[in-house]
Amino acid sequence: MSTVDNERQEHAQVNTAKWKPWRSGSGMNSRKIIITFQDMKRLYDLLNNARDPFGRDTPYLETLRNELNHASLVGSNAIDADVVTMNSTVVVRESKGGQTSQFTLVFPERANPETNHVSVLAPLGAGLLGYRVGDRVSFAVPTGRRTCEIVDIVYQPEAAGDLHL
Repeated sequence: MSTVDNERQEHAQVNTAKWKPWRSGSGMNSRKIIITFQDMKRLYDLLNNARDPFGRDTPYLETLRNELNHASLVGSNAIDADVVTMNSTVVVRESKGGQTSQFTLVFPERANPETNHVSVLAPLGAGLLGYRVGDRVSFAVPTGRRTCEIVDIVYQPEAAGDLHL
């Protein structure tokens, strides 16, 4: 099966009842993020299978759901190299103080603060997903809001041809 056929099949799967679109509530972010079919499928799998018995992760799960509600879907071969996708390594600059940091956006099971692997369920992770280099992102943290600019994408799997990640 060709890559184009695979992308069409993934797109069809994302649009089936298994991956139901999440309803938007009031006050949702209205920006459009760009995401690959493959990332969308895996993220919906994550959300559909998430277990949060104590409600600790509920706000983060809702943030990700809200972001996916506004996503524009593209094929892995068609996404621009300046868009943050899953497993991308990005450099961000804090709006306050100008400090730069480098992070890799990962699925929760690979998150590790010691290696700067940030979960897509974390406020920063959900905030970066689908944005482009040069964009400013703002997201909620326990102490209020945090804003940073995406300065660079050091590595994006799709641009590197690593479509298996």
